Amino acid sequence: MNPLLLIFLLATFSFLFAFTVTPILTHFLYKYRAKKIIRDESETPIFSKLHQKKAGTPTMGGILIWGTVLIIIIVLYVVKIVFPESSLAQFSFFSRQETYLPLGALIASALVGLVDDIFNIKQKGAHGGGLRVRHRLIIFACIALVGAWWFYTKLDWTTIHVPFVGNFDIGIWYIPLFFFTIIATSFSVNESDGLDGLAGGILLSGFAAFAAIALMQGKYDLATFCAVIIGALLAFLWYNITPARFFMGDTGSMSLGVTLGIVAMLTNSVFLLPIIGFLLVLESLSVILQIIWKKFFKKKLFLSAPFHHHLEAIGWSESKIVMRLWIIAGVSAVVGVIFAIIDFSQLYG
Repeated sequence: MNPLLLIFLLATFSFLFAFTVTPILTHFLYKYRAKKIIRDESETPIFSKLHQKKAGTPTMGGILIWGTVLIIIIVLYVVKIVFPESSLAQFSFFSRQETYLPLGALIASALVGLVDDIFNIKQKGAHGGGLRVRHRLIIFACIALVGAWWFYTKLDWTTIHVPFVGNFDIGIWYIPLFFFTIIATSFSVNESDGLDGLAGGILLSGFAAFAAIALMQGKYDLATFCAVIIGALLAFLWYNITPARFFMGDTGSMSLGVTLGIVAMLTNSVFLLPIIGFLLVLESLSVILQIIWKKFFKKKLFLSAPFHHHLEAIGWSESKIVMRLWIIAGVSAVVGVIFAIIDFSQLYG
């Protein structure tokens, strides 16, 4: 079957499956009161005031995304093993070179994020709000180290590609580069998950861009993996338009952030990641600048951080912020793909 048709069919099925099971998941989340706890006003007064109306909205909606991906991969892999001659067997995209690591990282980080969400619901952890930032960073670091080890020892990857320049063998330095990429991406996605549909839209643009790049490189299993995530994200966004029926939660933002970083490494497009994920850079940079400014100047640079909360604080409506940032995310993703196409044509044209 034509790879493009296969990818389209699986993305469509992923959307339809996730769209269909969402009411069941929503019922489950409301029934068991998996409700988001808004941070105390004494800790984050501006944020808490702006988001108090969201208190009680269920979280852990990211289960819909990674759960859909996991179910589809498992079912198709079992079909391939049990009925290798069937027409459905060709739809399996579970492969050692392309999807073992991103899938493993997706599920591992999703489970960690799920624990964090449960802590928030039960008001455990840091001020009853789940894991502290440093604890999250430690967990991201552990996942990143496992991924770096897999790339370096199992896949024998030590070469990094610089667009329009060429390939460079950086040897053992590949490990710290991989480590930094995964932590930075996962942290940035986690920070962007603050408004209804914002993180989902940014991730949709990012995975679409890398699906195109993977397809261009002939990495069809990886492109299909991204497409299945895109299908599930589309279903999530359908129900997450303001006012959101449920939040993505850390089980979604953590897992998808880690996975996006790994996909960037698998396509050897890490230097395109800051372009494709321009908004992720902006969001995390605003948090870092806010911390530095408060430490050295004893006052805030932004009314609230990350940047999307600053826009809220100065009076922008939530829907206006989300839609405008979606546009920026889409444009930056397209620019990144254009750079990848030009670079690819220079190398192989």
